[in-house]
Amino acid sequence: MSHATDPASELPTNPVSALAWRLDHGFGMVMETLGAAIVLIEIAVLFSGVVARYALHAPLVWTDELASILFLWLSMLGAVVALRRGDHMAMTAILNRAKPGTRAMLQTVAIAAALAFLALVVWPAYQYADEERYIITPALEVSNGWRASAIPFGALLMIVAAVLRLFKFSTLRQIGLAITITAALVAAFWLAQPVWAMLGKLNLIVFFVGVVAGCVFAGVPIAFSFALATFGYLALTTQTPMVVMVGRLDEGMSHLMLLAVPLFIFLGALIEMTGMARAMIGFLASLLGHVRGGLSYVLIGAMYLISGISGSKIADMAAIAPVLFPEMKKRGAKPGDLVALLSATGAQTETIPPSIVLITIGSVTGVSIAALFTGGMLPAVVLGVCLCSVVWWRNRNEDLSGVRRFPAREIGRLFLVALPAILLPFVIRASVVEGVATATEVSTIGIIYSALAGLVFYRRFDWRRLRPMLVETASLAGAIMLIVGCATAMAWGLTQSGFSTDLARFMANIPGGRFGFLAISILAFIVLGCVLEGIPAIVLFGPLLFPIARAAGVHEVHYAMVVILSMGIGLFAPPIGVGYYGACAVSKVDPSEGLKYIGGYMAALVLGLLLVAAIPWISTGFLKG
Repeated sequence: MSHATDPASELPTNPVSALAWRLDHGFGMVMETLGAAIVLIEIAVLFSGVVARYALHAPLVWTDELASILFLWLSMLGAVVALRRGDHMAMTAILNRAKPGTRAMLQTVAIAAALAFLALVVWPAYQYADEERYIITPALEVSNGWRASAIPFGALLMIVAAVLRLFKFSTLRQIGLAITITAALVAAFWLAQPVWAMLGKLNLIVFFVGVVAGCVFAGVPIAFSFALATFGYLALTTQTPMVVMVGRLDEGMSHLMLLAVPLFIFLGALIEMTGMARAMIGFLASLLGHVRGGLSYVLIGAMYLISGISGSKIADMAAIAPVLFPEMKKRGAKPGDLVALLSATGAQTETIPPSIVLITIGSVTGVSIAALFTGGMLPAVVLGVCLCSVVWWRNRNEDLSGVRRFPAREIGRLFLVALPAILLPFVIRASVVEGVATATEVSTIGIIYSALAGLVFYRRFDWRRLRPMLVETASLAGAIMLIVGCATAMAWGLTQSGFSTDLARFMANIPGGRFGFLAISILAFIVLGCVLEGIPAIVLFGPLLFPIARAAGVHEVHYAMVVILSMGIGLFAPPIGVGYYGACAVSKVDPSEGLKYIGGYMAALVLGLLLVAAIPWISTGFLKG
């Protein structure tokens, strides 16, 4: 993970900084305790819903509603904790090459930029929460204002965190200069409104390419880069009330399926803490440890096996990375290579059921979800084989002189020790398939299972680590969910600009028939995947483009696989792809470290995608009729 706004922690050298440190300590304790408590409550609420429905046959109709209310509060409070700790994801490739003085100044400007957005959005957020208070929830019969108020309160608390952070790590001169630069840029964009009016749709390039890229490479956290671009576009080039943007932020962060993200993050930490990770790695290493790049193959296979269970790629990665990465690092793997491969597997496994993207594309286009589930398995295998070829090439000269081949008896013993850990993915998948739990609830079954395995079987459960794990979960969840929310708002802004309609009209007139349409679809959805979270992009463009695909003679399941894989490649491709930063957050690796490794994996994915696009049978060969 990148700590883009986290200068080296030094003892305060002046009274102002010392006061900021003391205030921040108390503030941080309160925020972290609240965030950790909500994670625990979410686990209890969702697991109680599973028990009541499946074991007692007395469903609790309010559990999902309460979980949704708490989830928005968890996302916002987690974002506060992440801002205070410097855990918001950012691209620091340029910052890391800058001189210390320049780097410190840019880090201060990054905080000031985030502060500018928060100051601009806090009033619209209050207006939005005020409007929502008139809506009464169906199950709990409480005002929806209790949920929506998380956004203005979260914005205010992030302002406090940002101000304290400025005074903790920056000099008064740096703070003054950063605020001056930020205010000057905001004023310049505001005064240039007549220019924006003349540019028309070229504003999309100015704001969604220029502003986003400028902020990202300057070290501004990704979420705030997206937010500033969207806010600027809507405020300066349209008549849209900013309360609407807050509504889209809420929409992005309130999808209950995404609650699986923090719960799987916590599950990953629990697997490591209870010793399940060590047991599983011991067994896997005994099987493939003597093969060059063996654990990289395990990573690809593991993502294939559990992918889609949670409905979120970030959650899938959160369940795997803590298990495999420590041992891979011990064997000499570079953190940048690991996060690059993890990102690539995220894109590779987008079509594996039960995937929320498959369900969404079926619901908005009318394509059979059963057909999509059947058609999604083999395309992921094709891309996985392509990734394995890169792993083989990069590890063909790996030194295995210190790695021994395990005898069959020892492999069997390690298998028995690892069996409770190995069964976990099957328990999770069976719970979904058999209807025991939803994709959101299933992570709680994994958490209870892992806790019991640690307490009873492995006899390892460090209670002292529980609070730090919960705090880390809240922080990572806040950082990820704020990105998703801001990306959703950006997607809405693009739609309102007429961009989606123009895109559909352009693609309908492409020469080359079916192959020309597929080629331009691949390019378009890779680009769209870079800037849009998967579900909003599918909802926006699916109904427009699938009828054109049918008219062009492209099988709808085949087209769905091409679209989903293309968007997945864009989603996990740096420097813009949101999924890449999610993988970095889960892996706790600076995004800049993965850049020099990810190119080969992305090339392999593109090759696999071209094979899937060129050979329809890969997607449709197992369909009935």
